Amino acid sequence: MTTSKPVKVGLEAMLTPDNCVLILVDHQPFQVSGVKNIDAALMINNVVGLAKTAKAFGVPTLLSTVVKDRGGLLIKPLQDVFPEQVPIDRTTINTWEDERCVQWVRNTGRKKIVIAALWTEICLAFPVIHALGDGYDVFFVTDASGGTSVEAHEMGIQRMIQAGAMPLTWGVFGAELQRDWAREASAAKLAEIILEHGGASATNLAWELQLLNGRPGAGV
Repeated sequence: MTTSKPVKVGLEAMLTPDNCVLILVDHQPFQVSGVKNIDAALMINNVVGLAKTAKAFGVPTLLSTVVKDRGGLLIKPLQDVFPEQVPIDRTTINTWEDERCVQWVRNTGRKKIVIAALWTEICLAFPVIHALGDGYDVFFVTDASGGTSVEAHEMGIQRMIQAGAMPLTWGVFGAELQRDWAREASAAKLAEIILEHGGASATNLAWELQLLNGRPGAGV
């Protein structure tokens, strides 16, 4: 257990590619089928965009499932982002009670944890609250997670915020890691992810790229 006090404000509170890890929990068919606060296809789009962003910036990422023989394997679009990684399959509902997952975070030496999970009120809230108690700065990604109802999702979010966790969306995660468009190497990678998964933002970016290429209205 670490005894450091979570940082809430100032530059040190911000995520960087070098100070955080990402944990993606239980994005499996059974759990996806129970998500009711957000369209399942949109949630999948968001979590895949989140995973690709972490990979583009070199953020260590852990995949985990719960009782895969019953809930199913990790959804393919997400597994395809990290094809070489075998998700840690747990029996514990609370990921932070699985020592393999906790040790993985410890081994990185990083103190900021970003988590997305299904379902919000259970498999996201439990490890978020537990890790906060161990002194980590914990962020949770609301639009790459999902609850069994609108109320369940919102109550889970309120509970985590009251415990001291910080909410963000997958687009904010990318922007916070990028921070400066002058970082051209990562900017190009992030732009590609936005074009693939960014919805309206992708349309806007495509238009900007067309203008830069001197071909407004043409394809990118």
